[in-house]
Amino acid sequence: MAAEPQSVPRNFWTLAGKRAFDLLAALVLLLLTLPITLTAALLIKLTSRGPLFFVQDRGGRDGQVFRLPKFRTMRGDRKPDPKELVPLDHPEITAVGRIFRRMKIDELPQLFSVLFGDMSLVGPRPTLPDQVAAYDDFRRQRLLVRPGITGLAQVNSNASATWEQRILFDIAYVRRCGLLMDVGILLRTGWVVLAGEARTSRAFRTTRYAQYVTPPEDYPVE
Repeated sequence: MAAEPQSVPRNFWTLAGKRAFDLLAALVLLLLTLPITLTAALLIKLTSRGPLFFVQDRGGRDGQVFRLPKFRTMRGDRKPDPKELVPLDHPEITAVGRIFRRMKIDELPQLFSVLFGDMSLVGPRPTLPDQVAAYDDFRRQRLLVRPGITGLAQVNSNASATWEQRILFDIAYVRRCGLLMDVGILLRTGWVVLAGEARTSRAFRTTRYAQYVTPPEDYPVE
């Protein structure tokens, strides 16, 4: 079965409102979270050796490459494996890093990426350029919008979920992108931070978003 037509809803939110909201919200959040950001930077430097930030090339909207910053949460001498999924109990995550990942504090530097226009507050998480290059037409639909700090996949799955499951959520988001969905994801992100991913995770096929995406017959749904 061929991939479905690629499309993003054309409405005021996707054409102008979303970007305006991102700029204003990112500025406000940077100011509000400044004490947390400074405390996080201090804790990283006091508790482990290595750089303050982990910076990596990622594929953004239409596959354009940009530099994604995060607070470092793993050992400074660790060599990252691009293909590895890193759950919270990974042995090379530092004690402070585990808290940062659990509370999403490591993502705060990406608010600057939102200001620069590389990212949005809400959207598919950006993946590595090698992964982007390997996308087929179906998977490339997740590149039709700016990547986000949080997204539909992040509030419905956990760190151990497969990329294929996350991509289905991402494509559903692209198909249904709008003000109400973005607000819902932002509110649910707060709940995920408080309750934990294990309590909010669910398989894509069991959600209402499954009705918006019909993957190709050879797609590994599970």
